[in-house]
Amino acid sequence: MPTLPRPSAPYDLHPSVAYVQAVLANFKAKTGRTVEAWVDLARAQGPAEPKPLVAWLKTQGLGTNQASFVAQRAGAAPGHAFDDTPEGYLAAAPGYVDAQYGGRKAALRPLFERLTDLARSLGEDVRVCPCETIVPFYRHHVFAEVKPFASRLDLGLALGDPASVKDADARLKDTGGFAKKDRITHKMEITSEADLAFASAWLKRAYERDAKG
Repeated sequence: MPTLPRPSAPYDLHPSVAYVQAVLANFKAKTGRTVEAWVDLARAQGPAEPKPLVAWLKTQGLGTNQASFVAQRAGAAPGHAFDDTPEGYLAAAPGYVDAQYGGRKAALRPLFERLTDLARSLGEDVRVCPCETIVPFYRHHVFAEVKPFASRLDLGLALGDPASVKDADARLKDTGGFAKKDRITHKMEITSEADLAFASAWLKRAYERDAKG
């Protein structure tokens, strides 16, 4: 397998960041208070524990996502950089990957890097956007994702209806995602470099299926 070029930047902005920023920007218009004012109110009058605080904020008129953002900023619920600035997310993203591939899973890091390179080689519109437990690959939507386990990687793929996916090698597994209307419908296990040639063809198919936004 040829050596693929490294990307100029390791990771890309997760779509959730733009969504969160839009929610935060509209807080006052939607709720009558800024996020900071809601945080002050939550700290002064709300319960200390995360779930009760979210429930209390909802009784004050906030939606579920709005209440969760306020609870995180009030310090009652754990937050992460998805709820921060784009700069904050991009600074945190490498740490998400480092945490996923620490300890016993460190030996899987080269396979993850190879999968990332394969995904990026499919087109300049591929985005690699780490989360805390998985690393999704996006085009217009998520078309694949990588999750590490103790001795393998699971490569999830958005391939659509299992009835239309013919895998002569019987290595793809139906995740049940199509029936649940999830994007990821199949997965395969990656345990060695030899698995990557098989994975590459299916990764390309998942990418090409997401040609339209």
